[in-house]
Amino acid sequence: MFREFEMIDVGLMSYYLGLEVKQMEDGIFISQECYTKEILKKFNMLDCNPVNTPMESGTKLSKFDEGEKVNPTFFKSLVGSLRYLTCTRPDILFAVGVVSRFMEAPTSTHQKVTRRILRYLKGTIDFGLFYSSSSDFSLMGFCDSDYAGDIDDRKSTTGFVFFLGDSVISWSSKKQSIVTLSTCEAEYITATSCTCHAIWLRGLLKELNLPQIEATEICIDNKSAQALAKNPVYHDRSKHIDSRYHFIRECIAKKEVELKYMKSHDQAADIFTKLLKFDDFQRLRSRLGMKKKNQN
Repeated sequence: MFREFEMIDVGLMSYYLGLEVKQMEDGIFISQECYTKEILKKFNMLDCNPVNTPMESGTKLSKFDEGEKVNPTFFKSLVGSLRYLTCTRPDILFAVGVVSRFMEAPTSTHQKVTRRILRYLKGTIDFGLFYSSSSDFSLMGFCDSDYAGDIDDRKSTTGFVFFLGDSVISWSSKKQSIVTLSTCEAEYITATSCTCHAIWLRGLLKELNLPQIEATEICIDNKSAQALAKNPVYHDRSKHIDSRYHFIRECIAKKEVELKYMKSHDQAADIFTKLLKFDDFQRLRSRLGMKKKNQN
């Protein structure tokens, strides 16, 4: 490229658009510590008391909350700042997704819950993602869903995460667009969304000369949804489901993906669909490869 363009070699990347990159012999550590400090300063939370989870387990929020209305512009700025932070902080993704649902008419209750995320960040300001040096480039996904978790419209939340070897490379937490009639249906729709992303990642890895020869394993903790995906026969449990969600069956038949049952305790995507108590939250946060900057 030096022959084609005017450029200089400034060495290994250490900072890019708020992302801090620390390159070591055993891997790469990516964080947004400086950006986190800027957010805390911007919203006057530098001296706040830290908490150990982004959102308290059991919290239920509604658009019809009777709390005092707050400035929506301020609230949108706060949530937007947190959104960018999820680039290296998958541990706050679900909590940020929940508060994002109330940007149109936020109340003091919504703002208080959002400020708690800042308090969590204060206590984990030096956390980031560690990518260990490895020759394992096999793609593996985990997907999960809550059921009717939104108390306003009773829609469920889809969550999935993908690992390349033992390193997390992609994650998502998003409310589903339709109301489902059972946990099986909610998990089935989640598995289909995860499959679509898996197909895209397989194509991307192929372009990077890392083709996935074997079917990509997707771990799911609902046996009914697993059976439904493998069964090509339409019956009472699936005849009402939109045909686009049956895309997963074709991918399984073509051996591009394979659904694998996994116990809920080992489901890495749990952190993207529900509010967890500290012990479970901490365990799954570590599973995602999150650690302190100088932690070995």
